[in-house]
Amino acid sequence: MAKVYYDSDADLSLLKGKKIAIIGYGSQGHAHALNLRDSGFDIRVGLYKGSKSWEQAEKDGLTVKTVDEAAAEADIIMILAPDNVQKMLYETAIAPHLGDGDTLMFAHGFNIHYNQITPPKNVDVSMVAPKSPGHMMRDLYVEGIGVPALLAVYQDVSGKAKEVALAYASAAGNARAGVLETTFAEETETDLFGEQAVLCGGVTHLIQAGFQTLVDAGYQPELAYFECLHELKLIVDLIYKGGMGLMRYSVSDTAEYGDYVAGPKVIDDHVRAEMKKLLDAIQDGTFAKDWILENQAGRPSFNAMRRNAANAQIEEVGKKLRSMMGWLQKKR
Repeated sequence: MAKVYYDSDADLSLLKGKKIAIIGYGSQGHAHALNLRDSGFDIRVGLYKGSKSWEQAEKDGLTVKTVDEAAAEADIIMILAPDNVQKMLYETAIAPHLGDGDTLMFAHGFNIHYNQITPPKNVDVSMVAPKSPGHMMRDLYVEGIGVPALLAVYQDVSGKAKEVALAYASAAGNARAGVLETTFAEETETDLFGEQAVLCGGVTHLIQAGFQTLVDAGYQPELAYFECLHELKLIVDLIYKGGMGLMRYSVSDTAEYGDYVAGPKVIDDHVRAEMKKLLDAIQDGTFAKDWILENQAGRPSFNAMRRNAANAQIEEVGKKLRSMMGWLQKKR
């Protein structure tokens, strides 16, 4: 059972007097920076010149510097830029400024685990990985709640790497909900697998296959959209709130029976074997190598797949139906 830490386990004094640089101001970056700032700590945001986020960060009341400048003056550097640009940022603007006693932090272990970033031996290297989108992390912090996070230590030179990371998680609001201890390898491999097999790859292609099966059988695309995509939120919300048990309790007995008898036919031994292959490719580095090479080549396959996905019939049908849903438009 993973060890779980809370605010009562954290020593925030470890961050006092420390200059903290948040590299990146996207979904995660803005939440980390604002939460830590509001917790009373010395924050600066590191961005490249011309970044679209520069003006927004300043509007939010934060000090903004180039990545090079922010890293040069920081004692703790949290890298929250996209995975595919971290290596370049690290080598050109961060590594030259790392000194004895500094702390290098991540919210995902990809670049450390797959040896894209090799930190010097004189700095602590740790991870605080919130398990939510950044906007939710920020909103719940403001509400006085918080989202859970994972914590890992890759390199402990000071003897206090774990304690500093836990203090960071507490200042960011994560220790209000609970911080689970893991490793860089475990976080990276399970995160990638979850994205590919279930959360992104599995779900989207299951939706697409269900939609297409109904349309090919002659049913209206609009009905297929409602049954295979729109109503998914209702099911996921129930699972999120109370697990699969609450979902099965909440749906009709007919739906629950269909769950038990049809689920194993869709997710069968062949699917589980393919999931194992996905995990193998993540564990042995094949997926990481392919993704790194794809980025180095200018993303030709990725961009083509993105265009094809955007032009799928289900997206066109969904766009039309969502325009009729006033509550969605108001929220956006």
